[in-house]
Amino acid sequence: MFENIQRTPDVVMVEEKQAFSAAGNENRFFLKDVSVETVPGEEGLSVYVTAERTPVKKVRLRWHFQNRLKGQVLGDAWERSYADLGWQHITPYQTLPWYALVNQGDVTVGYGVMVRPSAICSWQIDPEGVTLWLDVRCGGEGVLLNGRRLPATRVVCREYSGIRSFEAARRFCRVMCDDPLLPREPVYGANNWYYAYGHSSREEVLADAEYLARLTEGVANRPYFVIDDCWQRDRYHSDGTYEEIYNGGPWLPNDRFGDMASLAAGIREKGVLPGIWVRLLQDRDPGIPAAWRLPHNGGLDPSVPEVLCFVQETVERIGRWGFRLLKHDFSTFDLMNRWGCEMAYEMAEDGWHFADQGRTSAEIIIALYRAILESARKYGMLILGCNTVGHLGAGLMHMHRTGDDTSGLMWERTLRFGVNTLAFRLPQHGAFYDIDADCIGISGKIPWEYNRQWCRLLSLSGTSLFYSVKPHTLPEADEKEFARMLRENAVRRETAEPLDWQDTALPQDWLLDGQQVTFRWYEPWGLRVACATGPIWEKVWKEVSKDL
Repeated sequence: MFENIQRTPDVVMVEEKQAFSAAGNENRFFLKDVSVETVPGEEGLSVYVTAERTPVKKVRLRWHFQNRLKGQVLGDAWERSYADLGWQHITPYQTLPWYALVNQGDVTVGYGVMVRPSAICSWQIDPEGVTLWLDVRCGGEGVLLNGRRLPATRVVCREYSGIRSFEAARRFCRVMCDDPLLPREPVYGANNWYYAYGHSSREEVLADAEYLARLTEGVANRPYFVIDDCWQRDRYHSDGTYEEIYNGGPWLPNDRFGDMASLAAGIREKGVLPGIWVRLLQDRDPGIPAAWRLPHNGGLDPSVPEVLCFVQETVERIGRWGFRLLKHDFSTFDLMNRWGCEMAYEMAEDGWHFADQGRTSAEIIIALYRAILESARKYGMLILGCNTVGHLGAGLMHMHRTGDDTSGLMWERTLRFGVNTLAFRLPQHGAFYDIDADCIGISGKIPWEYNRQWCRLLSLSGTSLFYSVKPHTLPEADEKEFARMLRENAVRRETAEPLDWQDTALPQDWLLDGQQVTFRWYEPWGLRVACATGPIWEKVWKEVSKDL
């Protein structure tokens, strides 16, 4: 079954035109002034792209197979997943971001690229071969390399036999990342978004922190309380009005929160660690120069050096306040103007570019993540990336929110956007970063008999457990059970395994701490067909959360 692709491709195409190798140099392909060089090595096949004047958009590499490929296929997601992951039949027209696994019986093969490539990479698998797409655009237009030799990516592939497909996936993720950035201890705690939905205050945050401290009293590994979207100046205006949808800066506190340094100290005095949410590329400060903004949506352009300095100043200000977990959000949407579920076969639409057109989108995104990390490290802050590109952020963030919002309002969303992303991105846990499959939202909208299953799975999964609940709303018996699960999650555990992940998109049979556990996810009437994602979700939560 296995055919090694760490070799010279059979076909190389640039801008949908076939490139040809020069005489005597079968590893270098030319089309006009563009060259694509492939360098085989023990660690993988390195791919370099060079161009003098031509703006380069995409390069395609193709490997033909001698034997027809059969089996099931699993890929990754562009950023967060949106209930769209799972093993499938070989689908030649399907785009598989970053890596692809093919399983046939007890043999699993992985085709991928090393993390932090300089190109946006995706795969296509068909019975006759494998195709790798390298999107080297700057935004939605060709990158101007001006003679620069771009290290586009390094291709890796591995075959695993005699082990379950899940373990093969875990091992392959470790091949693709040899320098993960991991927290020293399990990270867990609370977040106020899924019960407050932006309506909170200094006093409520301190009450939340006190409640979390009581639930975890005596646990040596202290939890984090993360203040989500609600604290910044543009949420509540000086006249008392509230901004329902806009969740950007300026990243200074509003009147409901006041001095943030004393608030962080107050959270710590309660016995928990302070964390905070921020959207670094969205800021309505009128003093920001127009040249700092992207042309297609008005977000901040991180290819501008001054913008990176501005971002770092924000991160360092938060660090000086005393916060020790930084959840930065929305950066992929603020760059590409799309959610992952809207990206289809490419991350960016045509017709725009970053201010610095000499670098690829991947290079610019990686530079942003690296700048955030450099500033956060000065204050010992952990980084949780949300709406971030996992394959570009591995090694530059401690944790990654792997799926869209679970909501705490609809059980269907918890299953689709929680269980699905936990199961199918779990191989990345401890290999790329620690994963956060999103919160247990306890709002009274979802019966505890269902929510407790999601809580139990997270508590024993080895991944992060964050909850969102208004203090003292759980009955005493449920609260005791909930506190026990939090304490379980505070201890480092073996990573869970979804045993039936090749049979269903919502695995029910799990291996937890060496014991097989079966979950009963489904209500008597089954699941709703429709479940809002992305921008539609804003309308849904506004409507459903009115009476919270």
